[in-house]
Amino acid sequence: MTEAFDVVDVIRTKRDCQELSPEQIAWVIDAYTRGVVGDEQMAALNMAVFLNGMNRREIVDWTQAMINSGDKMSFDSLSKPTVDKHSTGGVGDKITLPLGPLVSSFGVAVPQLSGRGLGHTGGTLDKLESIPGWKAEVSNSRLMEILEDNGAVVAAAGAGLAPADKKIYALRDITATVDSIPLIASSIMSKKIAEGTSALVLDVKVGSGAFMKDLDQARELAQTMVDLGEDAGVRTRAVLSDMTIPLGRTIGNALEVREAVEVLAGGGPSDVVELTCALASDMLELAGMPDADVAAALQDGRAMDSWRAMISAQGGDPDAALPQAQHTHDICASQDGYITKLDALALGVGSWRLGAGRARKEDPVQATAGIEIHTGYGEKVSRGQKIVTLHTDTPDRFERAMEVITAGIDIGMEKPAERILIHERIY
Repeated sequence: MTEAFDVVDVIRTKRDCQELSPEQIAWVIDAYTRGVVGDEQMAALNMAVFLNGMNRREIVDWTQAMINSGDKMSFDSLSKPTVDKHSTGGVGDKITLPLGPLVSSFGVAVPQLSGRGLGHTGGTLDKLESIPGWKAEVSNSRLMEILEDNGAVVAAAGAGLAPADKKIYALRDITATVDSIPLIASSIMSKKIAEGTSALVLDVKVGSGAFMKDLDQARELAQTMVDLGEDAGVRTRAVLSDMTIPLGRTIGNALEVREAVEVLAGGGPSDVVELTCALASDMLELAGMPDADVAAALQDGRAMDSWRAMISAQGGDPDAALPQAQHTHDICASQDGYITKLDALALGVGSWRLGAGRARKEDPVQATAGIEIHTGYGEKVSRGQKIVTLHTDTPDRFERAMEVITAGIDIGMEKPAERILIHERIY
């Protein structure tokens, strides 16, 4: 078979800050998926994109080429509207857990095809797998049954959805080309568009614990993804939310599930409740229910009923006790004052070092490992008072975790400025 292009010419085009044609993009993504273009060549092209960027037309074509590399799902046979949510990843971000059941309690299907954690950001599937019996793998036919009957699914994305993205992401991860807005946007949106949902809300994190460290970067990423979704016929909006401080009071798999259940029971930390309700309202508005009272559904038990049905449908026992760590260690305040810094990245890395995350995709994770926050950002603390408790099954991990965690916590004499959780929305 004679190939339509020479890959070196394609690389050179982007290296020299020129536009890639639709035909070049379609060919190079397909050729890489087929193995005709080598890893070293795609790595060079990724770096050229990282350094020189892509315009909107190129990003649309790149995203479409990744969608075309595999299967596409459709939810047209369902009797209810579909809406999904995607987070760009953060620390203590357990929002997917209460959000899916909350939205589905209004008669909307929420097909959430999620991933596993890598590095300091947690993975939704890892969290749910701490529930005895729960399984992430769901066949397409079973997924459709659950969506029709119960409304919410959190499952592993099938290998057939945007396989080019999976291959390219693995390469970006080892070549320092992850945090490129065109590559992040096309990676996320190729999977979400191929998934076939009618509407999508994006939670784009901003701050030390997120990919996007500042608001301008996050805004550009959000707008790029919203444009990609709308161009593909998916009603899309984005919320820019804070990730300078961890979300909630827990970081780690079973610990975060426990906190999510507290939210579904009408309690839980105020920031988790606020963001869950904000995203749920946006999702339901896109699904045609702008007046839905999401706070009431958390209080009256409807969301909890949906959670129990969702967990049971995938083999989990919603009444089973969650696993607990064999070893804990407290970090206490060295002086009186206020917590003026509780750095999301530092605590995320600390949780990872305790065993809650993985450095490589094939690494195992501890369901029980993580961090429990007793005294939050802006709160008053007395000398000797517990700030955080570290959890792990392997106590030799405490020392390295404490190095980074203690560096991420500061105590000052003046109460710090209040955290702004939701910065803005992008339509």
